[in-house]
Amino acid sequence: MNQSTKNILMIRPVAFGFNVQTAQSNAFQNRDADQQLVQQKAQQEFDGFVAILKSNGVNVTVVDDTIEPHTPDSIFPNNWVSFHDNGDIFLYPMQADNRRLERREDIIRQLEENFKANHVIDLSRFEIKNQFLEGTGSMVLDRGNKIAYACLSPRTNAEVLKAFCDYTGYNAVTFNAYDQHGQAIYHTNVLMAIGSKFTVICLDSITNAHEKEIVIASLKETGKEIINITFDQMNQFAGNMLEVQNTAGETLIVMSRTAYASLTGEQKAALEKYGKLIYADINTIETNGGGSARCMMAEVHLPVV
Repeated sequence: MNQSTKNILMIRPVAFGFNVQTAQSNAFQNRDADQQLVQQKAQQEFDGFVAILKSNGVNVTVVDDTIEPHTPDSIFPNNWVSFHDNGDIFLYPMQADNRRLERREDIIRQLEENFKANHVIDLSRFEIKNQFLEGTGSMVLDRGNKIAYACLSPRTNAEVLKAFCDYTGYNAVTFNAYDQHGQAIYHTNVLMAIGSKFTVICLDSITNAHEKEIVIASLKETGKEIINITFDQMNQFAGNMLEVQNTAGETLIVMSRTAYASLTGEQKAALEKYGKLIYADINTIETNGGGSARCMMAEVHLPVV
């Protein structure tokens, strides 16, 4: 089972902006004054990012968001859906009401033109119990070793995580993580990323020594080189990167320009052993949305038709 894929789904924004419904639990969000300008800039950044991915040989399926219903965070599809190489598609329970509207059957139908989908497993029923698991934001998946790393938070519930693991045969490695101000980190993919042979992780955010030991031991047992990042680098989205493949079979490590600029020469050299580093300027999206490059890419691991 491959950790990375050359097929990516991305949602082009039509009304992107600061989402009041998610801001309380997402310390990475900051509202820009002119929200109309924010949408224009976000669309430009999105198109530039897609162009960079395509020029590097990645297959990108772009689907336009819809004006109605209003979904300001639709640019982050990895939270509501994940695609797996046995043909399974998972739909996830989302904390914010307006993020639940992002789940679109027509997007899945469009993908079925080129990919084989077997089952749709809908976990959104947990919303009734106010239990959430926001996809590969809440879980950082080591697909090869079937491990789901998850920092528990208001958006990452242990019971829903267990349901995912029961369906998939994954093992969960759970922990608690906090930013430098002691606030719970809302999504696991902000503090860590996993590639085929490496992990980028902010170990300082895991304050419980026993939990930290368990995470480190699991990463070492599975042969991942640990590239540790600081709180400051995490806040610049250095933990929010994704390993992808291009059509030539080359490995790319994708991140934002902000994240790339925050890395030291030593960290860049460590990553470059495992793939070509590519990055895009998505500053407006990061600032207002509180998510970065990884959040914008839903990896399509489904079998190709």
